[in-house]
Amino acid sequence: MMKFELKDDYIELFKLFKVLDLADSGAHAKMLIADGYAKRNGEVELRKRAKIVSGDIVEIAEVVIEIS
Repeated sequence: MMKFELKDDYIELFKLFKVLDLADSGAHAKMLIADGYAKRNGEVELRKRAKIVSGDIVEIAEVVIEIS
């Protein structure tokens, strides 16, 4: 499990994947989300700009990210 510490109140989902190098670009991150590969707290998240906040658990492929 990876940990990601927020610098602000939230980070948009596609930006999280880009910052953590889980996507090659913002467009790639948005495509992964649109194709249903992202989960937030166990539910598929299709909103590219979903506000990810402290306490959320985000998953993509085999990667689990704990947000603090």
